[in-house]
Amino acid sequence: MTAVTGIARTTFESYDELLAGVRAGEVGPDPSSQRIAVAFTTRQAVRHDGRGTGYRNEVLSLRLGSAVGSCAVEPGALPDHAVEECVGASVADLLEHPLPAVRVAALDAYLMHAAPHTPEHGALPVPLAAGTSLEKSRSRARAVVELLDLPPGATVLVVGVVNSLLEGLRSRGLSYVPCDLKGGLTEWGEAVVTDALAAADGCDALLVSGMTLGNGTFEPLRRRALAHGKQLVMFAQTGSAVLPRFLGHGVSAVCAEPYPFFWLDGGPGTVHRYGGPRPKDGR
Repeated sequence: MTAVTGIARTTFESYDELLAGVRAGEVGPDPSSQRIAVAFTTRQAVRHDGRGTGYRNEVLSLRLGSAVGSCAVEPGALPDHAVEECVGASVADLLEHPLPAVRVAALDAYLMHAAPHTPEHGALPVPLAAGTSLEKSRSRARAVVELLDLPPGATVLVVGVVNSLLEGLRSRGLSYVPCDLKGGLTEWGEAVVTDALAAADGCDALLVSGMTLGNGTFEPLRRRALAHGKQLVMFAQTGSAVLPRFLGHGVSAVCAEPYPFFWLDGGPGTVHRYGGPRPKDGR
C-alpha cells in the first residue's frame, strides 16, 4: 500500500476531505485499480423476547478482497439493480454513484481493505459472547455505552434509536433524548424526536448511529459537536471503517462493527473500539 505522499493519512477534518484524500491515493491504493468482487444485501426483521416492539434492517454490503463495507438503508429503499451495478465496478466509479448507500459502502470497503480493524490501526477488540439475539444486543450496547465519559445525570442525544442502548444508558444513570427520522415511541413510550440538530444543544453528549453517513446527517452533527466541545460517540455497522477517520475532528470514540453483524448468528463475535475511556474491566 503506497500513498502519494509516502505516508498514508489516518484522520481527516471532514467527509469531503476524506473523499478527496481517497481519490488522491493518500489513504491506500489507487481506488480506480480496486474492483468490487461481490455485492449483496442483508434483510432482517426482529422482535426480541420480552420486547413489545420490533424493527427491520436492510444493509448493502460490498466485498473488496477480504474486506466487506456496508451501508444500512431504509427497508425497501434500495433498488434491485444497485447490487448488479456494483459488481466488477471500481471503487473510484462507485464513489461517484448516484445512490448514497453505494458511495458509503464502497468507501467503507476501501478503507477496511486499506486499514482493517486491528490494534496496529488503533482498534481495541471487544468480544461479544455467544447468546440469544437480545443477549448479544445488550452486550454490544455495553461496549458502546462504555465509550461515553459522563457523570450520572448527564443527558445524551441518541441518534438512531436502539432499545438496548437506551437500557445501557439507564443502567449508568444517564438521561437521554431519543432521536430518529422515523419518529414514533421508544419501548417505554417515550416520544422520539426527529430533528437531531435542534435537540443537540440541550444534551451533554451525542451517541450517533453510522446510518447518518448514508442519510447525509453525519457532517452537521460532527460539526456541531466539534463547535461546542461535546463528546460524539459513533456506533457503526454502516461505515465502521469510515468513522474512525474523524477521531479528534469532532468524533471522540467509535464502536465499529463490520459485517457480519451481531444479529446474524448466535455465536461469539467482536466489535472494535477506537478512542474513549478505557473500560473498567480491563478489556
